[in-house]
Amino acid sequence: MQGKRRPWRGCVVRFWTMQTRQLTAIIEREGDGYVSLCPEVDVASQGTTIDEARANLIEALELFFETADPSEVQSRMHSEVFVTRLEVAVG
Repeated sequence: MQGKRRPWRGCVVRFWTMQTRQLTAIIEREGDGYVSLCPEVDVASQGTTIDEARANLIEALELFFETADPSEVQSRMHSEVFVTRLEVAVG
């Protein structure tokens, strides 16, 4: 391949690997819509449907992790969150 110039020669190509993390989403009806909460980092969002509330929470979490200082992420991150149902006497 003598005489043919490779345009990428001398260029630095960087690939960023996207990390993922499993987080909890709690979604509940509130009025005419839904509120979504991620208890691990205390980030919330909302939507008019469950799917929209879930998608909006994902977007809010991605923006949080993209813009937050690592020390803020560290201080807000709860590594253990337990979601369970309780039976309680009422009245």
